[in-house]
Amino acid sequence: MGKIRVGLLFGGRSVEHEVSIDSASSIFQALDADRYHVSLIAIDPEGRWRLGEEPALLPEKALRGKEVRFPAVPGGALTPVDEEQTKASALCLDVVFPIIHGRGGEDGQLQGLLELAEIPYVGSGVLSSAVQMDKDIARRLLAAAGLPVVADFVVRGADLATREQTRSAAQSAVDKLGFPVFVKPANSGSSVGISKAKDLPGLLESIDKAARFDTKVVIEKAVDARELEVAVLGNTHPEASIPGEIVPNHEFYDYQAKYLGARTELLIPAPLSEELSQRLRGLALEAFQTLEGEGIARVDFFLEKSTGDIYINELNSLPGFTESSMFPRLWAATGLPYPALLDRMIELAIERHARRSKLVTRYSPSPAL
Repeated sequence: MGKIRVGLLFGGRSVEHEVSIDSASSIFQALDADRYHVSLIAIDPEGRWRLGEEPALLPEKALRGKEVRFPAVPGGALTPVDEEQTKASALCLDVVFPIIHGRGGEDGQLQGLLELAEIPYVGSGVLSSAVQMDKDIARRLLAAAGLPVVADFVVRGADLATREQTRSAAQSAVDKLGFPVFVKPANSGSSVGISKAKDLPGLLESIDKAARFDTKVVIEKAVDARELEVAVLGNTHPEASIPGEIVPNHEFYDYQAKYLGARTELLIPAPLSEELSQRLRGLALEAFQTLEGEGIARVDFFLEKSTGDIYINELNSLPGFTESSMFPRLWAATGLPYPALLDRMIELAIERHARRSKLVTRYSPSPAL
């Protein structure tokens, strides 16, 4: 049997473009060259698809490749944009490994394109990807399922048309939640656009900041808590890793602490009782299945220091895969090394696609008796 043709898709049109490139670099280096033929597919900041240059994936080198198109039709193959190229130049793939974080990569848009092309891909489908990306919708669904979430207040773009409206929305949030609060774009990752507000002027500034990245802003009650994470892997029978704990150098785990702060501590396993560890793993699986997750997800928790109460913060359908990222490190500590984890993710993508391919797509009613 020949090598599996993997399209490693990275970059994208989001504020997490550089993080995606770092993730792709780690994945590319860890994929078994004897098992996979890997094609590097870069999406530049303008949204053009290019065949990345090997082996370097540095930002200044990764996006200089030949521009290609990816048609949203069954059996879609990457085809050079240059009309002089022949059809024989088309690149067919067996599976796509999308590691594009943020908008356009993990919010269902890319997943919809891959569904139309009928190509297996790593991660959750359209619905789950979109739901996990939207912190507001995800939290509402988790709460409806009886899972513990932090109290919040949602502000939409229409509520921010004037300064008076913004102040009114902010005051409504304070009346419900008090201070301090965290302010977040509803659809963003890597803690981009997130800030903590301790008074009304700070809240107004935080809302303005978050609104630069999304048309919906989530204001949530700040909890003095330990930050814990669990990695989930699987389709119909998912499994949960041991929990890990994040001890940020900053006041909270922001972008700088995640990617630029060397003093952030990742405690794996988290120093927890066995009972609490199992509780977190069970909640992670419940949350994953509630949001129709498939393939992978990282589930983030708050453990309130004063009460011991657990809250689900959010789910990440395509978590970071840099060398310092929690998801692969959690699975390594659970007994699944990085290369084997990547193998399993690709297997799950192919398995899910095969299962869905058996569904009937044409309907002919039986003639009346």
